[in-house]
Amino acid sequence: MCGICGFISKSTITTEQLRAMNETMYHRGPDDSGEEIYPAKDAYTVGFAQRRLSILDLSESGHQPMHSRDKRLSVVYNGEIYNFQEIKEELKDYPFCSSCDTEVILAAYLKWGIACVDKFNGMFAIALYDRETEEVYLVRDRIGKKPLYYWYCEGNMAFASELKPLFQYPDFNKKIRTDVISRYLLLQYINAPDTIFENVYKLEPGAVLRFKGGQVTTWKYWDVQKVYQENKSNPVTDYTQAKEELKELLNRSVRLRMISDVPLGTFLSGGYDSSLVTAIAQEHSKEPVKTFSIGFQEEKYNEAEYAAQVAKYLGTSHTELYIDEKEMFEMVDSIPKYYDEPFADSSQIPSMLVAGLAKKDVTVVLSGDGGDEFFCGYNVYDRVGQAQKLDGLGEMLYRFCNLPGIHKTGIMNKLPFKIRVIAKNRDKNTKTQITSDNYLRVVRKMVKEEGIPLHYPIESRYHEKNWQERRMLLDMDTYLPGDILCKVDRASMKYSLESRCPILDRDVMEYSYRLPHSFKYGNHVKKRILKDIAYDYIPKELLERPKKGFSVPIDKWLRGPLKEQLLTMTEHNFVKSQGIFDADFISGMVQTYMEHEDGGPATGANYSKLMWSYFVFQQWYDFYMK
Repeated sequence: MCGICGFISKSTITTEQLRAMNETMYHRGPDDSGEEIYPAKDAYTVGFAQRRLSILDLSESGHQPMHSRDKRLSVVYNGEIYNFQEIKEELKDYPFCSSCDTEVILAAYLKWGIACVDKFNGMFAIALYDRETEEVYLVRDRIGKKPLYYWYCEGNMAFASELKPLFQYPDFNKKIRTDVISRYLLLQYINAPDTIFENVYKLEPGAVLRFKGGQVTTWKYWDVQKVYQENKSNPVTDYTQAKEELKELLNRSVRLRMISDVPLGTFLSGGYDSSLVTAIAQEHSKEPVKTFSIGFQEEKYNEAEYAAQVAKYLGTSHTELYIDEKEMFEMVDSIPKYYDEPFADSSQIPSMLVAGLAKKDVTVVLSGDGGDEFFCGYNVYDRVGQAQKLDGLGEMLYRFCNLPGIHKTGIMNKLPFKIRVIAKNRDKNTKTQITSDNYLRVVRKMVKEEGIPLHYPIESRYHEKNWQERRMLLDMDTYLPGDILCKVDRASMKYSLESRCPILDRDVMEYSYRLPHSFKYGNHVKKRILKDIAYDYIPKELLERPKKGFSVPIDKWLRGPLKEQLLTMTEHNFVKSQGIFDADFISGMVQTYMEHEDGGPATGANYSKLMWSYFVFQQWYDFYMK
């Protein structure tokens, strides 16, 4: 069940207009749809709509909008409450008429109020209308697996799983927020609560929104920093105990996510996280689990052979598809259609291809997302750890280079690049977001408006001295929901495919906070405890190798088949008329980028990510704003 939208408005909105909003999300739920409008207090009307991808209870009793038996409540909902059967046991007084988790939401709210969300373990975006209190609630899952946007202006609100339904809302005005564009160019995504449009917001992960009497109130029922601190105070100090308990939690999480009334499989890259999830799924399956992987013709990108070896060892029913550059390139035009706002993580392209492959055989897939953020898997955590060791020296150099008399000599800029970056990294609120100040200057020069800070100035809120742990928490708040989970959601929903992430189970996430950092990163071994659990299922020699990931040859494309398109996007009069970018600087930057394929003195290959971010923005602009 995969797409919701609606409104709370004093304007006259017809059922046909609500249906037009809903139909923009057909790809999220092709099996069923429903649109209803209800009169409310103070001249408001409430409209609820849903596009359904049937996963549990395929009958008509799972149709949405769904109402409580007493007609007090109406709900539309996207996602899965994996522990709904357990919750249902506590609600035996309620006269259930379906076997789906949607009805459990209604019954739970009637018993516990909006605090019922604390009981839900799953991925969800919920909109609920309470006629007795005249309140509309929006709720998003803890880590942001399911998207939820809302537009709020002059006492009226509209909401949706994607931006496209809001474009069809009669009162919506597409006015770009230029202050978020610089950070987007740097990071390649726009993080909650920000969006690309004025008056439009993403409901943050773990948040509740209440609309009442034209006023909006939001709060967090699950916050990374608070939950981390609460669990950290109750540590598991015995490694053997931690390994066995985490292993059991992962097993339970996978079992819950295998509950489905439609075919189910797994994404299998051959890496630790997807291999572990697949191994556990196979252990709990009577049939060979269907597994899917993408292979690349270029050896330096290809991991398919490793995935095939893992699949053979586990005995799964494995499907792999080798793709060439042409097939990846053909996906470029679909980026703005399915990603709604500028989103430039180029791994979205192979993600869409593997989702399309899986959809031919299954409707639900399990993935290994979350393992890197919660168990210290990214290479950036190595670099952050090294930077912390050098921070004292960096501070000494910074103070020395800024002494009267010394400063004028420009000695700071004569230091080796890596040392200079460490020395200039003095902001305590952004310590782990280490970036060359020259690079940041280029980003700022690209856009006319300075905008919001390029880095997230929030690191002190984590109260964590270890830079690796601090960066992991920051990634859980930003990069994981804003980039990784957004990428997977849009890529899978393009093909009406539901992706489930066992490592992002509430109990697994919270248990990870109880583990000493040395259990996750020990002796320079990333994801130490996850790897040790994986070795209980799969021989070490099948898993231990450098991580490749999904790579796309964006430099080759931007200087080749996309060159003319990029040059058109940087045409001086067009860029000037947009009023967003500095036309002169962009023109010079692109020219230098084209001339220096080997890296160049200023804006060669080192700035390919910025070029791709700019290209994707203009592609999006052309698709939605022209």
